[in-house]
Amino acid sequence: MCVDWCIREEGVDEKKIEFLGNKMCIGNGYFGYRGTLEEYGKDQLAACTVSEIFDDNGNGWREPVNVPNGLYTWAEYAGEKLTVLDAQAESHVQELYIDTGTHRRETVFAAGDGSRIKVESERFASLSDLHMLVMRCQVSADRDLELRVCTGIDDDIWNINGNHFAETEIQEKDGVDGIVCRTIQDGRSVAVAAKICITAGASVTDKKQDVTVIHASLKKDVPFVMEKYTAICKETDCQDVWESAVCCCMESAERGFEFLKEEQRRLWGERYRRLGIEIKGDEEAQQAVLYSAYLLYSSAPAHTDRVAIPARGLSGQVYKGAMFWDTEIYMLPMFAFCDPAIARNLVMYRVRNLEGAREKAAEYGYRGAFYPWESQENGKDGCTLYNLTDIFTGRKIRTYFRDKQIHISADVAYGLWKYMEVTGDKEILLEGAAEVILECARFFYSYAYYKKDKERFEFLDVTGADEYHERVNNDAYTNYMIRLTAKAALDVLDLLKRAYPDRYEELMAEIDYRDEEEHIRDLYENIYLPEPGAGLVIEQFDGYLKGEDLSLEELYSRIIKPNEYLGSPTGLTVNTQIIKQADVVLLMSLLGDAFTEKVKEKNWEYYEPRTEHGSSLSTCIYALLAAQVGKTEWAYKYLMKAAKIDLTGDYKLYLGDLYIGGTHPAANGGTWMVVVQGFAGLDVKDGGIRIDPHLPDKWEELKFCFGYAGSRYRAAVRRREIEIRCESPESAELKVTCRGKEYLCTPDESLKITY
Repeated sequence: MCVDWCIREEGVDEKKIEFLGNKMCIGNGYFGYRGTLEEYGKDQLAACTVSEIFDDNGNGWREPVNVPNGLYTWAEYAGEKLTVLDAQAESHVQELYIDTGTHRRETVFAAGDGSRIKVESERFASLSDLHMLVMRCQVSADRDLELRVCTGIDDDIWNINGNHFAETEIQEKDGVDGIVCRTIQDGRSVAVAAKICITAGASVTDKKQDVTVIHASLKKDVPFVMEKYTAICKETDCQDVWESAVCCCMESAERGFEFLKEEQRRLWGERYRRLGIEIKGDEEAQQAVLYSAYLLYSSAPAHTDRVAIPARGLSGQVYKGAMFWDTEIYMLPMFAFCDPAIARNLVMYRVRNLEGAREKAAEYGYRGAFYPWESQENGKDGCTLYNLTDIFTGRKIRTYFRDKQIHISADVAYGLWKYMEVTGDKEILLEGAAEVILECARFFYSYAYYKKDKERFEFLDVTGADEYHERVNNDAYTNYMIRLTAKAALDVLDLLKRAYPDRYEELMAEIDYRDEEEHIRDLYENIYLPEPGAGLVIEQFDGYLKGEDLSLEELYSRIIKPNEYLGSPTGLTVNTQIIKQADVVLLMSLLGDAFTEKVKEKNWEYYEPRTEHGSSLSTCIYALLAAQVGKTEWAYKYLMKAAKIDLTGDYKLYLGDLYIGGTHPAANGGTWMVVVQGFAGLDVKDGGIRIDPHLPDKWEELKFCFGYAGSRYRAAVRRREIEIRCESPESAELKVTCRGKEYLCTPDESLKITY
């Protein structure tokens, strides 16, 4: 596969520091390290964000913790700091190699005496030891000279809501320096430790509390080399965080930089082989799609099911580091088809936190499970009631994301059911997944309003996917997804009765559900589902079509201040048909079999010009449905917007005055969905898979891998031919549906379909 694995930026531009911190970030699911330079501090938003550790210091809200920066390093020559902030950079390059998850920089400084001094570094978040952040730094010059290299662990760090450590302790043992920190709210411990290995001949001349000063005598064109092995250990998986950090540093230093880098290449290579994505004829799309997958993998919890993937990954503390519905709807599909172990962690995170969802339902006076809108590691809702500030008045805006986006419980049930459909993992039902789906259905029955004169269940005072319109009635996306949840609950009950009768009896007694089945069936059969009306358009919610119908251009002409919030309760879109993101179009992308091709096409055409795409979750869904209905030109346009969002920085940085920068895992996962589920048309269908391609004109061939029911397959979609090969010899036959015809793929030969 011929791929340009390097993301490259040249020159120094202070205005791009925040953007490059996101674009060039590295991570391994245990922590994420922003793509900042080694000399940067909190003013440049340097940050190492860890998963699983959250803190509320009383200054705003609970958020993930940034730990001290173990890579803090700079060089000095003739009394001058050789950093891009302090000295003249003659040339500067910053690179991210996504095949190894390695960040690299190279800067040439012009010193006052005419010397040219080159500073180089490369670093990666290790996959072979998730605690390790590994760096090699080199300094060379075009003449003999004496210089100093300063390196330390910077504990004066960037935080959105201020310091999160009640205490920090400086530690040292066996040549390893470090800091042990304890959070304010829960007293949770994190250690950051570092071991330095330097070129023979260089020497440590000073060791202050937080900085080690190294003297190096440079010979012309012979570099000084420093390797720094930084360990991050948390009490979530380490009994003694300091001793664990010291051990990790020593072991990594013994193995050495080159060994660890080769391991990094191998382990990232395995991930890309699981995806198997190759796009012949479009190198730009190939790189953008793989970069999206890189970012999504960088925040994926391969090591634990105690957390999922936050809305901004591990690129910082934005959105409180919370896990949203993004996980189930946008991120889970890639892992379910390509990396089921990670997919299982993502869905088990919801299973583990069922009790928090029950508590939230009870808080609002309902039964069952109402999942948090902004879920953190404890399963509680981190979403506050006043999320935004009116930039005109300075007053806080009451939002109803926490209270009214009830579709979150349907999204959780949908994710669990789709995971089981793809992987065939029914055992997860016995580990708590059955209970989750049943309790989500119970919540919806508890929430429902039965309208006697129309003999139907309605859902009033809700907020759908489109957050610009809050507190609406009978949101189409919400109602259809609730019906799916009810059907999933009935199917779970049926499966338990047939396959696990003992567990069925136990569960009915444990959660008092025997009389609930009749209620759930009643809900399933009598829920109100908005249907296509004039022009085959499904009204997004009751009264939506009565809103002012204006163009986006007209809407934008009414904006008075940059970053003013457009949504409820008083924003410009509230009484219009302009929506924030895919809503009805999302519904049709997920539940496509419920609608005809004509209905899907007409709704895409109606809602597309009325969508402001104020969320990064939007363009990939418009691309997905466009691909599924054969609008490949539009689909490709929106695919590239989604796939390149973190490459171009074409996204909103603020909602009102709230900073929302960072990477975009939902768009990253949505990119995979467009490529594989949109252009290739892959989905689960009747005990097998369906494949229905609509390739963009410039794509000569699309290759990808997918798993189904425990077996692995490789597919190649060409202009008029599909080839599927089983890569699991022990597999059963796979039923494949294409354009209404059924085929069988056997383990011993490739299946070729002409379409």
